[in-house]
Amino acid sequence: SHEELPITPTPCHAKTNVMFLKTHKTASSTVLNIMFRFAERYNLTVALPADQLFHLGYPRTFLARFVEGFETIGQNYNIMCNHLRFNLSEVQKVMAANTFYFSILRNPITLLESSYIYYKHYAPAFGSSKDVNEFLASPTKFYHPADYRQNIYARNIMWFDFGYDNNAEDNTEYTQAVLEEIEQNFHLILIADYFDESMILLKHTLCWDLDDVIYFKLNSRSYDTVQTLTPESEERIKAWCSLDWKLYLHFNQSFWRRIEETIGLKVLEKEVDHLQTRQKELMETCLSEQEAVGKDHIRSKGLLPFQSGAANILGYNLKQDLDNRTLRTCQKMVMPELQYMAYLYSVQHPHKKRKALGLPLLWTSPQEK
Repeated sequence: SHEELPITPTPCHAKTNVMFLKTHKTASSTVLNIMFRFAERYNLTVALPADQLFHLGYPRTFLARFVEGFETIGQNYNIMCNHLRFNLSEVQKVMAANTFYFSILRNPITLLESSYIYYKHYAPAFGSSKDVNEFLASPTKFYHPADYRQNIYARNIMWFDFGYDNNAEDNTEYTQAVLEEIEQNFHLILIADYFDESMILLKHTLCWDLDDVIYFKLNSRSYDTVQTLTPESEERIKAWCSLDWKLYLHFNQSFWRRIEETIGLKVLEKEVDHLQTRQKELMETCLSEQEAVGKDHIRSKGLLPFQSGAANILGYNLKQDLDNRTLRTCQKMVMPELQYMAYLYSVQHPHKKRKALGLPLLWTSPQEK
């Protein structure tokens, strides 16, 4: 009998037209950094916020004119990944017909606690309560419809980011219709609670290299600013944010189904291992401490992430004796999103006024990758 020939996988081409819906408090800043680095590696055009905007119009529903240069560049953008409130018809004016759409969700229980700390001074519902457990004991006492815009972070924020009404009544027919629509609009939904597994699935789906999805965790906060939820509070979140809870349960299931259908758990485990090994190597190469440090310990102000609410947002210190090329790679790995966005903006739109960040940029011109 003939020996069976090994099946060689069909070669694929890296997808370079990609839209990432950047949700809030879902590890999405880390994904944004991955997208920006990918865009630079392949010399792609990023749909960046127009003029002095830092986001693509968020929390307003997205319009094509929120993108810098849309009038002249038209549908020739490759990458879109800054915060926006999803609006398919307007996104399609900016992104090519063959664009790959993906997003990321997080368990609403840990998400709400994270939002509470980060948006403590922004959302009136959070600001007027003593702590997250008091807020959850009777949310309607603190959450007033009049403060709708500022309170988006206090209820069903993921539902809102996808373009839907975060105060809508939770009935099965409605939620089912929304979940089906999201499935139609997005090719892939990742899960932040399984971030490394998500990166491997993304790599496979987009036909990217492992190095394209290597990351350092960005925009995380120090553990001392995490509040402990009581078991009652955890249950209350499922009811208070029931739309997000349904969204999460649905796509958490499809995430694992997708992994089993495309990669299999065995290969997944092996590749997650590779990812973590490579990440560790890069951290040893780049970082003077092998971990993120608090805002007061970040030496270079150009690498200081935006600080918000009661959270201490962590950043990194790079080793000081790196050669130019390594330094550039390392800087990009740890570059906070506002600085990276402002840098890309100055490269793509050199004749436009720089973004007024109030933070120093490490560099403002493209140099060797």
